[in-house]
Amino acid sequence: MNEPVTSETYAAQVRRLADLTARVHAQREEARTWYERQCAAAEQAVAEAAEQVRQAEQELVDARELQDRVDAEAAHLWQQLRGRLGSAGRRLGGPPAPATGVDGDPRPLLAGVRDLLDRTRQRGELPGSVNPLLALCGVVGAGVAYALGVGARAAGVGYGGDLAVGMPVLALVVTLLGPLAGLVPAKVLADRRHAVLGPRAMTVVLAAGLVTTALLLVLGR
Repeated sequence: MNEPVTSETYAAQVRRLADLTARVHAQREEARTWYERQCAAAEQAVAEAAEQVRQAEQELVDARELQDRVDAEAAHLWQQLRGRLGSAGRRLGGPPAPATGVDGDPRPLLAGVRDLLDRTRQRGELPGSVNPLLALCGVVGAGVAYALGVGARAAGVGYGGDLAVGMPVLALVVTLLGPLAGLVPAKVLADRRHAVLGPRAMTVVLAAGLVTTALLLVLGR
């Protein structure tokens, strides 16, 4: 038969059971707290990773848009450069391929190229060193006009009639316009040097043409 349990032993067992129950409850609370912390940390990590993915996708979209703009701008600037070079520019072909292993924002470089092209677009005055050529243009223009006038007078004399009256007048007008004829080759000279035919250059051409016309008229009497 079982022996009766004393009250002291029963009380000790109850206290032990209560202590074990408290320890189990504490361990459960600790485990639940640890689990909640782990879940919160995992959720935070997932949220941070999702944000990083979103930022990376946005950076990729921005990078592609920047690449498209840079490629379009580079092609436009290259086309302008080919236009500046004229016939020599047609041999350049397409724009060069992007350089590999180069970091940094390409937009400042494109801005520098754009500014350089803008400066080259602005034509300056012809230098004083071309004054002899400008004077030669005036002389040649006046000489050609005078020669045309002489030919017109000769034609009037040869055909007679009304032409004998009208052609000398036409010859005189052509001769007097001779100084202006030199502006045509002078303009070609300025275009080839990518410059403008300014007032100084026009004055040199007209002065040389006037002097030549006057001398030819005096000598032709």
